[in-house]
Amino acid sequence: MGYSAAAFVVVIGILVFCHEFGHFIAARLCKVGVNVFSLGFGPKLFKKKYGRTEYCISAIPLGGYVKMVGEEPGITIDPADASLSFTHKSLAKKSLIVAAGPAFNFILAIFIFYVLYQFSGIYMAAPVIGKVLENTPAQSAGLKSGDIIKDINQNPIDSFEDIFQVISAGTGEKLDIVIQRDGQMIGVKLTPEKRIGKNVFGEDVDKYVIGILGTGETFHKSLNPFQAMGRSISDTYGLVKLTILSVVKMVSGSVSADNLGGPLMIAQMAGEQAKAGLVNFVWFIALLSVNLGIINLFPIPVLDGGHLLFFGIEAVTGKPVSEKLREKLIQFGAALLVALMVFVFYNDIVRMING
Repeated sequence: MGYSAAAFVVVIGILVFCHEFGHFIAARLCKVGVNVFSLGFGPKLFKKKYGRTEYCISAIPLGGYVKMVGEEPGITIDPADASLSFTHKSLAKKSLIVAAGPAFNFILAIFIFYVLYQFSGIYMAAPVIGKVLENTPAQSAGLKSGDIIKDINQNPIDSFEDIFQVISAGTGEKLDIVIQRDGQMIGVKLTPEKRIGKNVFGEDVDKYVIGILGTGETFHKSLNPFQAMGRSISDTYGLVKLTILSVVKMVSGSVSADNLGGPLMIAQMAGEQAKAGLVNFVWFIALLSVNLGIINLFPIPVLDGGHLLFFGIEAVTGKPVSEKLREKLIQFGAALLVALMVFVFYNDIVRMING
């Protein structure tokens, strides 16, 4: 448990620092004064002041904050600080400062993936047929175990994942497949068949298949800087898309909210990934960084997305949301987050009890 707790603190510390640093650097670039930069909440365990800003490490490592000059609407600001006030900046600059936190979480994920791919490359499944299933298009077309698929409809095939992507992206049209068998290139034509399968959420979906399984053999592929960057951005986008879709399905009820986890689950998984090795651990950080970025963009008052919502309303109406309405919405948002925190803690405890 102590190992998991230490891993949890490291993970949360990195994610919070990156998120708050995004707010901090954007504020400085927009010439907004920053009074406090804190990792954690509650009592300050360590603090050091450099220039105007007090840098702190606080007792509760579940978040952090950047306190800017004039951040709270309606407060009295020293005339000498008016030029440094967040409230007195344009909507564009205020939106940039708020959005920079989640943006830096996405940037962190891209950076982690880039470093992993640049220095470690990737491992891919070889495009070799391990088994041809009975009564399938592949069997009818004469494909055999050991065949290497080189091309499908003039799409070069480098891995078994490529085969799946090309077939699933189609609409069941006939495929021209080039295979390598005993050193010879052979052309084969077949038409995929539609079958009911499961998606990542366990839902029944229609998908096209040809009826082959891989060998399980993998190979290492090195990536140049451009390939590593392209794949890093692509994988981060994929995680963003999957996370948003998961939230939508939870809200609609098609995926159980019991899958949500809180700090206890994160701590357990952080410990497991840390024990599995550095690569697994930093990949886990990238995954959580994407999740944190998305969650903070939810249009809920208190979160960054809530502030962006207020700015959006102001841009449309030409005037800021009234302080009274803002306070009520912030109270509602805080209550919603507390309820969500209680729920995920409950999920965590139930998982621990059920083992």
